[in-house]
Amino acid sequence: MTHTRNPRALLTPAMHSVLDRMARAKQVPLHALTPVQARIAYEAGAGVLEVPSPKLQRVESFVFPARDGYGVPVRLYAPSTEKLPVLVYFHGGGFTLGSIATHDVLCRTLSHLAHCAVLSVAYRLAPEHRFPVAHHDAWDAVQWVAGHGASLGLDTLRLAVGGDSAGGTLAAACALQARDVGLPLALQLLFYPGCTAHQDTPSHKTFAQGFMLEEPHIRYFFDHYIPTLSDRDDWCFAPLNAADVDGVAPAWFGLAECDPLVDEGVAYADKLRAAAVPVDLEIYRGVVHGFAMMGRAIAEARRAHLDAARALQHAFQTPF
Repeated sequence: MTHTRNPRALLTPAMHSVLDRMARAKQVPLHALTPVQARIAYEAGAGVLEVPSPKLQRVESFVFPARDGYGVPVRLYAPSTEKLPVLVYFHGGGFTLGSIATHDVLCRTLSHLAHCAVLSVAYRLAPEHRFPVAHHDAWDAVQWVAGHGASLGLDTLRLAVGGDSAGGTLAAACALQARDVGLPLALQLLFYPGCTAHQDTPSHKTFAQGFMLEEPHIRYFFDHYIPTLSDRDDWCFAPLNAADVDGVAPAWFGLAECDPLVDEGVAYADKLRAAAVPVDLEIYRGVVHGFAMMGRAIAEARRAHLDAARALQHAFQTPF
């Protein structure tokens, strides 16, 4: 993507206003907190700009066993009790923050708009659990739903993966792994995913400061999750490093124009397209990383919810 000399000029007035209000609040930046403190701060701010929470007929919380016996918490959302296709969803938060609670409204919204089930996964977080634990938990969740979802009344023949930010990384890596074992997925739904091993694209420089996700945040998250630099070349962390992406599930990308991660999202979309994977790429102009959870203030978030739901409906071949 091309980046302007004055990147702040790209912001929509509403996005400008949100960032200005955040700056005036003078809160301690997350990267200056311990991970436990940062989680509390992130939880406190998560719902502030969300759309109203849709009421759903079915919301159930339970655990499933990961490969090492750990009980991974999950929450199942569904708009009805009929047999529905399912999106396995991984929250964002730099592999260090975030939870089922922080992404409750987004998951409810996708379930409601797409008329599908959504299973939100509380994979284990860093630094208590470093790479590749989050990826293992995510992949275990996908396999568990494929094997056991029918007993929950889910249509496991219509299965998708999705996530935002770090959760988008997990979803993209799970789509690669699903391809490798012959598990068919209908879609990978990726909101501003991390895709590269090292933060060296032009957008990382252009949007390094003042656009929500700042360079010190990224360093903080990755130093907690994957401190060994050589590990960052692993495609489970950097899907762009996958040897080939032939035959992976179709992808929907919802990227933010004013985001350090936008270039790597475009690069991964291009890599998929070059392998003849169907790709729907939306770049929402004038908004920053994390905008999908700001629907009360940011119109582009509400549009992204509808676009994502339409992509799910199309992938699941259910009427919109």
